[in-house]
Amino acid sequence: MDVTLRIAQDPDADALLGRSPLAALVGMLLDQQIPMEWAFKGPATIAQRLGADDLDAHEIAAYDPEAFAALLSGKPAVHRYPGSMAQRIQQLCRYLVEHYDGDAEAVWRDAGSGRELLKRLQELPGFGKQKAQIFLALLGKQLGVRPDGWQEAAGDYGQPGAFRSVADITGPESLAKVRAHKQETKAAAKAAKAAEQEK
Repeated sequence: MDVTLRIAQDPDADALLGRSPLAALVGMLLDQQIPMEWAFKGPATIAQRLGADDLDAHEIAAYDPEAFAALLSGKPAVHRYPGSMAQRIQQLCRYLVEHYDGDAEAVWRDAGSGRELLKRLQELPGFGKQKAQIFLALLGKQLGVRPDGWQEAAGDYGQPGAFRSVADITGPESLAKVRAHKQETKAAAKAAKAAEQEK
């Protein structure tokens, strides 16, 4: 895997995401309750603090949990909730070690169909259906992983030119479009909730 991504809007962080399957998965895992580019910069920050140029699932899985939480909590923190995210990253890495011998790319390397790949992604700790579909769309749209039926399995996120998620971010302009879409979705949900309460 060696592609050019522009998700973190930081050349070093994006370079790591483009060459490291585990970094891409960890970035996706971190992508909640914080800005997308902050989440996807996280893997590079973790690697740097580990004194490495990539993430290693075996190393992270075996790391002392308190020390790993401290690593994520250092300023600037990797996430708004560094302690709980440290636990989630270690759970993900342990799962990858147990099921894929620590090889993150094996999750999608030989997936026979989009549906099978979605199932594998949903089995990862911390990946619900929506997160799995967004990552599947990212794999298909930007990383060239396109098993039969991948777009259907990714749902709305698989649509070309949708600007719904991180899968559609290729630079500052598309980041702004995705952010606008997310704000519109939130506003619509809020309005629907308010209307429901008025009944």
